[in-house]
Amino acid sequence: MVSKVSVIRVREDVHAAVREAMQLAEWQRFVTPGADISLKVNLGWDLFLPGAVSAPWVVEGVIDVIHPHVGRIFLVESSQVLVNVERSLRQTGLDEVCRKRGVQWVNMSKGPFTAVDCKGAVLGILEVPSILLETELITLPVMKTHGRTIITGAVKNQWGCLRELRHQYHPVVDKALADINVLLRPRFAVMDGTVGLEGNGPKSGHPRVADLVLASGDIVALDATAARLMGFRPEKVAHLKACAERGLGTLEQQDIELAGDSQASLSPGFRPGKNNTVAVVETLLRRSALRQLIFETPLLHPFCWAAKLWYFAWYYLLEGQKARDEILAHPFYGGQWRRPRKAGWGW
Repeated sequence: MVSKVSVIRVREDVHAAVREAMQLAEWQRFVTPGADISLKVNLGWDLFLPGAVSAPWVVEGVIDVIHPHVGRIFLVESSQVLVNVERSLRQTGLDEVCRKRGVQWVNMSKGPFTAVDCKGAVLGILEVPSILLETELITLPVMKTHGRTIITGAVKNQWGCLRELRHQYHPVVDKALADINVLLRPRFAVMDGTVGLEGNGPKSGHPRVADLVLASGDIVALDATAARLMGFRPEKVAHLKACAERGLGTLEQQDIELAGDSQASLSPGFRPGKNNTVAVVETLLRRSALRQLIFETPLLHPFCWAAKLWYFAWYYLLEGQKARDEILAHPFYGGQWRRPRKAGWGW
């Protein structure tokens, strides 16, 4: 079967672009009328950097489209060992979006959880946030490069549905992503390509204004389309191949029908990512005789603090704040971020 992916160029109104993208991708075919919905955003960094996290205008647009047709709407995300998701929520202004639109914020790291047998390639009995088993999932990724997985998009966004120690699955990330997506089966995806992230993502990259919103009921086809727009070959993205092989969607161009601005292109393409210092050190340690001692005992904590210090140095002394300020000064997209807030680090 052919999968439809809409690609919409943002002109004057992000909300209008989101609405058009969702309608062209026929979102109502995939979401049960009256169903409770979890919107999985990307709040994967608490050193504030547009392009690394979900933009409020896109999330608002999705909420406004689905609100008349569904039941309760929840905004969901999880913390990481290096990230305070509550701080990230405030920095993006998504806490205000939830209040104004009557959406309930759920930090999935706080539970409750339900034990589920994934019966997957690498995931067995897994504690899954219960809300994901009680609602239909719409995933809202950001268009980004990634040092480990080339890109991060609609498939990779469900990485944040695993518990905080999900870094333990880094050596088998591609199969783990296929497993969690088979279990959760996102109904629909809207990709925020307004301001993406290129280079050493998903954190220490550089914001890239792309002026795009993509949508599809096929998360693999959406990511394959985004990969091509960014200048990458989707067949080289291992987690997309793994998901296609598990029946989660298609990455073949001949099986994807583009709608909207189907001739949209990004030139030059996104700069590819490399593993930053934190990722390189983690990989070396996992291959060493100290792997179990470091990653499965309290010795992990000082290494986490060392990683945080590296990110602090990158953000405050090297590139982060300068990259942030470029987007804050943008004549259009800067407007959604330029609001004083007391969010802690990175603002």
